[in-house]
Amino acid sequence: MMNDMTKIKHHLTEPLLMGYAAGTLPEAFNLVVATHISMCDDCRAALAEYEAVGGEVMMDTAPVDVAEDALAATLALIDSGKFADKPAPRRTKDSVFPGPLQDYVTGDIDSLKWRKVGGGVSQLVLKTSKDASVRLLRIPAGTAVPDHGHRGTELTLVLQGAFTDEEDRFGAGDVEVANEDLNHTPVAEEGMDCICLAATDAPLRFNGLVPRIAQRFIGI
Repeated sequence: MMNDMTKIKHHLTEPLLMGYAAGTLPEAFNLVVATHISMCDDCRAALAEYEAVGGEVMMDTAPVDVAEDALAATLALIDSGKFADKPAPRRTKDSVFPGPLQDYVTGDIDSLKWRKVGGGVSQLVLKTSKDASVRLLRIPAGTAVPDHGHRGTELTLVLQGAFTDEEDRFGAGDVEVANEDLNHTPVAEEGMDCICLAATDAPLRFNGLVPRIAQRFIGI
């Protein structure tokens, strides 16, 4: 069961909320954003404001003529998969997996087909568009994820338990937004396994030799 949403300390950035509202994020990032919003009243309210502003801009925009083949071109673009799916940030009570995630995950934590990635950590890669990737991570209580940096952006949303790193403590509902400037070693707190939803738009940069070798096979 998720923690009380009033305890959420770490929220989405304005660019992420604006990108979600505009539909410009990769599907993997959309999923993390929608899942966090389903857990966070503050970010849900902020999203509503961005969507309202976007609606006003559309209303104030003067109509323009379009090419005769505009419809066919738009349908072809949709078929190409370049438009990212945008999960709705609906709430779901009494479940580790909030509403948006339930369109991607079938079953509970223990019934999923986890794949070991080393050090006791397991992952389940979710199927999304190829411009970014997203996975569930299961980090046993007290276990550290290998020290790593980032070649792009990584969004990590805690669904159960908590982890700490060089930045802060992240509990259920918190999201950490990491970029090329952050090197960290997340450690799951004692008490229960830490379940996270993590999306990346570029491979991580592991600092140890063994994780770098394993990275070729686990695709993270």
